[in-house]
Amino acid sequence: MQRFYFNLAIAPSEYLRYYQGAAARVLVRAQDGRSLSIPALNLRRFVTANGVQGRFCLTVDENNRMISLERQSASF
Repeated sequence: MQRFYFNLAIAPSEYLRYYQGAAARVLVRAQDGRSLSIPALNLRRFVTANGVQGRFCLTVDENNRMISLERQSASF
């Protein structure tokens, strides 16, 4: 199991492209410098009126398949 930490700041208008299916994946850079490609549908539960904002932790298995995606608390 491996964890990747990253920050996201996606404006509501930008996330609308993902929601409408115009873009299927969100590309992010993890804290350790690696690039990650996350299916946009996994971010839907984090969408607010301000879009998708915050620090996240992506946990993957040994085959790099997503186990979980969680928003971290502000104090992390």
